[in-house]
Amino acid sequence: MKRVFLFVVLLAFGGLSAAFALAQEATPIPAPTLPPTPTPMPRPRPTDMLTQERATVEFFFASLSQGGSGLLRVTGDGMAGCSTRFLNAVVDCFPVPGDGYFALLAVSMEQNPRRYPLDVFVWYTDGARQTINAEVEVTSAGFIRQNIDLAPDKVYLIDPEIERTEFARLESIFSTITPERLWAGQGFQLPILGSELTSPFGAFRTFNQSFQTRHTGWDIRATLGQPIMAIGAGRVAYAGFMDIRGNMVALDHGYGIFSTYAHLSQIHVTRGQSINEGQIIGTVGNTGRTSGAHFHWEVAVNGQFVDSAQFIQMWLPGLGAASP
Repeated sequence: MKRVFLFVVLLAFGGLSAAFALAQEATPIPAPTLPPTPTPMPRPRPTDMLTQERATVEFFFASLSQGGSGLLRVTGDGMAGCSTRFLNAVVDCFPVPGDGYFALLAVSMEQNPRRYPLDVFVWYTDGARQTINAEVEVTSAGFIRQNIDLAPDKVYLIDPEIERTEFARLESIFSTITPERLWAGQGFQLPILGSELTSPFGAFRTFNQSFQTRHTGWDIRATLGQPIMAIGAGRVAYAGFMDIRGNMVALDHGYGIFSTYAHLSQIHVTRGQSINEGQIIGTVGNTGRTSGAHFHWEVAVNGQFVDSAQFIQMWLPGLGAASP
């Protein structure tokens, strides 16, 4: 059986229950910044293709590293559906009329760099089934390290039990998969246009020289009360208070994609509400585990935190997407 070796730069992030997240702005450091108004990539050409029997798998990534996400496309005459199995997670493909089926892969920021098996399961309208086997290379992302001093009135928030409880709540939110695309465009946008990205995704953090954790999102420089926009269309999965993230909104964009918006001063949406891309969902605040007003933004795919800055620059088939 033919095997394909893909060097996929996913930003790995270890399951939510094992992940270490922090919505706390550190001293600004040199970090990659996005354009003021980033535009999702145009549809790229596949970097690799694997055909076995009746189906073809196209990979839209040349490589992925710890903490990232990647897209693949599956096509074949008479297909009725497909799913993938990668890093012990089974994920359903989503259909795009006239364009086959697509699946998103995600890797934990804690995943050890090496090759991992990828299985693509395909089924057909005539009842036939097949499995396509490949391999994906997970590589090191080179995350930075940060030391942070938390104010005395916030020190209680570095309690490991508080963090475990919050991750359990987030895991419960992300585990409810909506089997439809709720995002409308072929990609997502920044939640605050034209602002500077500060503390990066995946950073190893030490608080008060004792407590170690990981940064599961990006911090964005912002002023108190500044409006925050939805990165894409979706539905409000959570709107309320969490100890570390403070006032927080989580949006479900469908097919395992979620975005969260933390430390808000005000929340302008309610659970279950349908949201349009660019809609104001709240304002920048200083709630939760913070040292000052700023904005912490996360994206989770298939239950794993991914690099949100990288994610919104990735091309995704939107509602009404047409054949290439």
